[in-house]
Amino acid sequence: MPLKARRLKTPDWWYKREAKGAPVTRYALAPLAWIWEAVTITRFLTAKPYRSPVCVISVGNATLGGSGKTPIERELLRRLKKLGRRASGLSRGYGGSLSGPVRVDPTVHSAAEVGDEALMLARDYDMVIARDRAEGLRLIEGEGFEIAIADDAHQNVKIAKDIHLLVVDGDTTHDGWPFGDGSVFPMGPMREPLAIALKRADIVVLWLPDEKSVVDQKLLRLFGDLPVFVARLIPMPVGEPGKVVAFAGIAKPWKFRATLEGLGYAVADFHAYADHEPLSEADLSALETQAQARGATLITTEKDWVKLSPAWREKIAFLPITARFDDQAGFMRALTAQMPGTQIGEN
Repeated sequence: MPLKARRLKTPDWWYKREAKGAPVTRYALAPLAWIWEAVTITRFLTAKPYRSPVCVISVGNATLGGSGKTPIERELLRRLKKLGRRASGLSRGYGGSLSGPVRVDPTVHSAAEVGDEALMLARDYDMVIARDRAEGLRLIEGEGFEIAIADDAHQNVKIAKDIHLLVVDGDTTHDGWPFGDGSVFPMGPMREPLAIALKRADIVVLWLPDEKSVVDQKLLRLFGDLPVFVARLIPMPVGEPGKVVAFAGIAKPWKFRATLEGLGYAVADFHAYADHEPLSEADLSALETQAQARGATLITTEKDWVKLSPAWREKIAFLPITARFDDQAGFMRALTAQMPGTQIGEN
């Protein structure tokens, strides 16, 4: 069997509407949460961010873990590229060994060097990774780009942003709630109090499951007068769904399993790893053996797939996904209204 994950997984009780889970653990973590919040506020109060001449669009969230930022970044880069605008993604390169700044070349770099998400986007779009985001912006300027799509930058104090997109997982089924009970890390999933995060936001992007047509009104009221646009993750399976052994190293791996089952895949076994968890040869060999014994195909997320060696990529399938807005035209109008001279289009 595959080895157990060696990184911490997201606690299930983080995303419950009320603080029902692990009460002893939560209260024990309260002092650390107070320190985290104080440090975060202090960083913003003392920051002197670098102001770039390029238009900087931040795609971020208010919580730790996955909220669906990467598909939104990919969609923005797709639209800009289609219109001939020079745009580059800007990522910290989480999980990679290179500090940057460096332009990502998928034919040269590996996920171990630049991070899985940056490598995934670099297969189709320009990407720069830099631990120091200001240095990354300077590289983007020097390369002649007009626009930078800054990944996970809502709490970054090193660079000034022109537009803040706040991405939220709006799935409230099964007693889920994107902000938990509002507690700051490590008591809960919040990077900072929601009210503070919303003050910096210009647009809220709310992910909903494809089958959920109505936004939870209690959730919607939290955003006040901010424009809110619903987005859907659209899976694009290759071929007919069949029997699979699936694995995922993302913040919310259960969502990947639910997507597969919703598409009609017969999930014989499912293995959840921590976000960005690297898998060893032993892990992958064990997964392959299990799939063969089950007469199943191995399948994973695209983010996990890019971390694999070329040999393993030949053996393991991935499920491509794309983003779709319910009100595509409205979203683009709201965005371009804050980007003088930039018309991104609706297709």
